[in-house]
Amino acid sequence: MDIKILKEKFVEKYGAGDAIGYFSPGRVNLIGEHTDYNGGYVFPCALSFGAYCVIRKVNRPSFRFASLNFELEKELSLTELTTPLDGKAWVNYPLGVIAQFVKRCLTPDTGADILIYGDVPAGAGLSSSAALEVVTAVAINDVYGYNLPRLDLVKMSQKAEHEFAGVMCGIMDQFASGFGAKDKAIFLNCDTLNYELVPVVLKGAKIIVSNTHSPHKLDSGKYNERVAQCKAAVEAIKPYKPIKQLADLSVADFKTVEAKIADPVVRARARHVVTEIGRTTDAVTALKAGDLEKFGQLMNASHVSLRDDYEVTGPQLDAMAEAAWTVPGVIGSRMTGGGFGGCTVSIVKDEAIDNFKAIVGKEYEAKTGLKAEFYVAEIGDGGKRLF
Repeated sequence: MDIKILKEKFVEKYGAGDAIGYFSPGRVNLIGEHTDYNGGYVFPCALSFGAYCVIRKVNRPSFRFASLNFELEKELSLTELTTPLDGKAWVNYPLGVIAQFVKRCLTPDTGADILIYGDVPAGAGLSSSAALEVVTAVAINDVYGYNLPRLDLVKMSQKAEHEFAGVMCGIMDQFASGFGAKDKAIFLNCDTLNYELVPVVLKGAKIIVSNTHSPHKLDSGKYNERVAQCKAAVEAIKPYKPIKQLADLSVADFKTVEAKIADPVVRARARHVVTEIGRTTDAVTALKAGDLEKFGQLMNASHVSLRDDYEVTGPQLDAMAEAAWTVPGVIGSRMTGGGFGGCTVSIVKDEAIDNFKAIVGKEYEAKTGLKAEFYVAEIGDGGKRLF
């Protein structure tokens, strides 16, 4: 987004005067899907597109919210900052974050005018909601001088998603948006929140994000259903092996207790989580060693597990990944994000990128009737002030 245009739009909406601008990115997860709310490892990186927030404190006891992406505008008094709006209004995302400050007894003493713009492709599963939450947290924290540490802002953004959007997400999306770093992926332990920034050195290859244009809907209930199934697996295993979460099990451990999970669907969900955690640690080891072929094989296996055991891919994501697997020069390809639509992520050799787009695009449209869109991912920084 052109910063000059963003400033002009703010003045058009709210009038002249000083304002401050912030940005937080969307993310793509290279491997480690549906492991974060199970205390496992993930490996996301921040993208160069995300959410922008321009804000100005005003001598008025209310917040005004507007967006360049949505028609809905809202003005809320300082006493209305802890109640979600009816329906699925976009305002609930920044409002949910502000509510977390209020719950910490950090109630703004005066109002503000806020303009939001997001350039994450809609419904792509690249964490547009986390980007919006984190950019709001970073902006409010800075403008009102609360000086909370970045980790607190990330946790508050996650709580906003739980309480104001009704999606019981793990910490990965908000963490990647808050802690991302240019040209590095985040190897994150979602239990301890210890993390390592790992350089993404691909040696003649690029990360390609492929948008199915089949929008995902995490709030449809299927995401929360998977969370509940994982908890059910833990409860089934506990009498035989004391665990708090599925991440407490190695693959070898799981094989000794999987038969104790009577429900075959719940058993399959648990099998995906445990094996995906193993794949993620192996993939990071491979990347550090420069073994891209191994990394790609683990990406492919991740998609198969998400398709067969976790059942979160669907025909569009499967068509996209399966087409990619046939193209020479594709090192690996898998769905990324919560699933049920959205995007795949692929590692493709530089000389094969044009061929990849042509073949995958053609095969995907033939199978689904939808046109794919492709982005060469640029790995950027986490939430920050722009001006």
